[in-house]
Amino acid sequence: MKLGWTLYGDGSAPPPGASVAPGERLSWGRTVGLGAQHVVAMFGATFVFPVLMGLDPNLAIMMSGLATMLFLLIVRGRIPSYLGSSASFVGASAVIAAGGGGPAVLTGAVCVAGIVLALSGFAVHLLGPRVITAAFPPAVTGAVVLLIGFNLAPVVAENYWPFDQWTGLAVMVFVILATVLLKGFLGRIAILLGLVFGFALSLAADLLLGPVADPGGGAAAPRVDLSAVRDVPWVGLPELHAPQFEASAVLVVLPAVIALVAENAGHVKAVQEMTGEDLDPYMGRAIAADGIATALSSAVGGAPTTTYAENIGVMAATRVYSTAAYWVAAAVAVLVGLCPKFGALVAATPAGVLGGVTVVLYGMIGLLGAKIWVENRVDFGDPVVLVPLAAGLVAGIGGVSLEITEGFSVEGIALGTLITLGGYHALARLSRRTGGGAQAAD
Repeated sequence: MKLGWTLYGDGSAPPPGASVAPGERLSWGRTVGLGAQHVVAMFGATFVFPVLMGLDPNLAIMMSGLATMLFLLIVRGRIPSYLGSSASFVGASAVIAAGGGGPAVLTGAVCVAGIVLALSGFAVHLLGPRVITAAFPPAVTGAVVLLIGFNLAPVVAENYWPFDQWTGLAVMVFVILATVLLKGFLGRIAILLGLVFGFALSLAADLLLGPVADPGGGAAAPRVDLSAVRDVPWVGLPELHAPQFEASAVLVVLPAVIALVAENAGHVKAVQEMTGEDLDPYMGRAIAADGIATALSSAVGGAPTTTYAENIGVMAATRVYSTAAYWVAAAVAVLVGLCPKFGALVAATPAGVLGGVTVVLYGMIGLLGAKIWVENRVDFGDPVVLVPLAAGLVAGIGGVSLEITEGFSVEGIALGTLITLGGYHALARLSRRTGGGAQAAD
C-alpha cells in the first residue's frame, strides 16, 4: 500500500450527502481532529477489556495502534477500521484465571487463537466469503456470542460486585441512564463515563465513609489506591511478558474465533454499505489481519484485537471514510501507550466500579448473540436449530464439565461451543438426508 491520499476538494468538510473515500483525506488539521474522535471512540473499551482480563491496559492501547497500522497495510487501505481490544476473550480469561492460569497462560492461548483466526482469513480469501456462512451459520454464531457474554455472569457476582455493592449499584444505574438519555457521541461512551463517575464516587466514599470491608474476610481497605500511580514514570515502555502455552487454556479460548470471524465479516459488510465499494475480495484479508494482529499483540503480553463498531459509528456520523484519520488515531494510541502513569491509573479502578460497569457490559455482549438471531430470522421452531443450541447454551453457561482424561477436561464456553457447532452441523446433515428440518436444509 502506498501511504498517500488524494486531497478531497479544497480539504474542507464534505457538503451534506457527500462523503470522503478511504483513499482521500481532508486538510491535515481536520484529519487530526477526526483521528482524535476515533481515539476517543475506541478508548473506553480498549482499556476496559484488558483490565477485566488482568492484562496491562497501556500495552493494550499501544498494541491497538500498531495493530491498526498492520491491518491497514494488509487490506491495502481499502477497509477503514480501528483494531481495539476484543471483548470475545474476557469470558475465557475468567475461566483460565479461576483454574490458576496467569496472564502468560491467557496470552499464550490467545496467541494460538490469533493464528487460527489468521488461517481462517486465508481460507476465506482463497474460498470466498460464502464459506463463513456455511461453516458458521447465524444460529451457531449467535449462540456462541451469547454464550461468551452470559458465561461472565458469575465473574460479576463473585469477583467485582461483592467488594462494594452500593458503588456498583450506583455505577450500574448511571451507565443505564447515560446510555439511554445521552445523545450522539456521549451516548456511545457511556461505559467510559460510568468508569469516570465510579472513580469519583469511590474517592468521595473513601473520604466520607472510610475504607470498605473486604468480602473475603480480610482487613478493610480504601476503594481507590493510587500509590502505584505515584511510583511509575510518565514515559516508558509498557511491561511485556512472553506467552505460556497450555492445551486446556487454548481449548477455552478457541470458541472466540467463531465470534471474531462473524464480527469481522459483519464490520466489513457495514463499511461496504457505507462506502459503496465492493469489499468482498478483501474480507479474507481483514480476518487474517485481525488474526495476525492478535497473535503479535499476545506474543508480547498484549490484549487480543478486533475491528471496532464504535469507530464505524464515527464514520457513519461524519461520512469521512479516510484511512488517513485512522493512521493518526493509531499513532496517538502508540504515544498514549508509552505513558506508564496512565496505565497505573487505569489499573487502580476499584472493583466495585468494575462490578457496576460489567453487569451491563457483559449482558450487552451476550445479547449481541440474540441480535444476530433476530436480524437473521433464526427459526427456533426447527429442532435442528433448537435442540443443539439449547443443549450447548445450558452446558456452557452452567459450567458443565466433560472429563477426557484425569488431567484434562472440556467445560464451559469450550464445551458449549462444541455441542452447538457439532450438534447443529450433524443434525443438519441428517436432516437433509431424511428431508426434515426446513431451515437447516436451505
